[in-house]
Amino acid sequence: MKKIVKTCLTIIGIVLIIVVGLLIFLSVTEYRPDEKESVNVNGNSVKKLRQGDTVSILTYNIGYGALSQSEDFFMDGGKKVRPDSKQVIEDNMKGIKNQIQEQNVDVVFLQEVDQDSKRSYHVDEAQTLWNKNQGNMAFAPNFVCKYVPYPLPPIGKVYGGIMTVNSYDVKSAERIAFPSSFKWPISMCNLKRCLLVERAPIAGTDKEMVFINLHLEAYDSGEGKRLQSEMLAKVMKVEYEKGNYVIAGGDFNQSFSCVDENKYPVKNKDYFVAGKLPEEYFGDEWQIVMDDKTPTSRLLNEPYNSDSEDTQYYMLDGFIVSPNLKIETLQTQDYNFAYTDHNPVKITVKLR
Repeated sequence: MKKIVKTCLTIIGIVLIIVVGLLIFLSVTEYRPDEKESVNVNGNSVKKLRQGDTVSILTYNIGYGALSQSEDFFMDGGKKVRPDSKQVIEDNMKGIKNQIQEQNVDVVFLQEVDQDSKRSYHVDEAQTLWNKNQGNMAFAPNFVCKYVPYPLPPIGKVYGGIMTVNSYDVKSAERIAFPSSFKWPISMCNLKRCLLVERAPIAGTDKEMVFINLHLEAYDSGEGKRLQSEMLAKVMKVEYEKGNYVIAGGDFNQSFSCVDENKYPVKNKDYFVAGKLPEEYFGDEWQIVMDDKTPTSRLLNEPYNSDSEDTQYYMLDGFIVSPNLKIETLQTQDYNFAYTDHNPVKITVKLR
């Protein structure tokens, strides 16, 4: 009996040492970005923006190249943490790159881009997608952790973020940290979300076109999305009040009032349920738009099957546009979730 008790105590002691050691390691290595940080702009594009120009922008959550039709995901009710092979990532990235090139836009907002993560077999997706002949590239990390210890098998190392490719002359780029509703210890190995803000001068004026790439909170109670939406509105209003042109796009993890709720009803509230953007933060003049003719996202509770009764669609990806920009076209591109769990959305706007 004494031997059994001693063995149990030894096992408990070892487990405690491992847990404490892991917490210390995560605390010491935790990613702690400043509230505002300058971001390097790679490339040498010198294309100028002018008043009266029309600008085309694509926003696309690429799901770190790992969430194609054949995949599910444990956080959405599925089972998998990553695809079965590196080849899946490489094939998806090739497909995503072809889709982006096919859209032939001036600016691309990308979310969930990995540079060195176990979940994407350490493929540098930013370099895979960026062609310096197509414009400048800026990358802002929002998920940096030496070791994410869950689930089993664990996610492990993650280094990913949001990325903007811009064919215009970019004066500067900045990472602006979002508030988060997650507390310790979850916060140590969770996303540190942010805005990626780029400024392009308007030729012949002292004004700028401000491009804002974003990816708001997902698996929270709703408080994080609310705080982040409020901050986004403040940032955009400040820029507009300066006389600048402002457009924000990305994965809001929220739906907008322009979306017909009957098109994509919630089938199971035990899974991810999208939030509702608090549009009152912006005001009536602002243009808050999604194209709901085609869903922008799907639930990853199972591999994609459009005929399955359990397939859940969402409207999560869109744009917020300042009053001094005229929206000319808006369309969700229907790629049938071939290489990621999102469809890209394309908008064209004209500088009034």
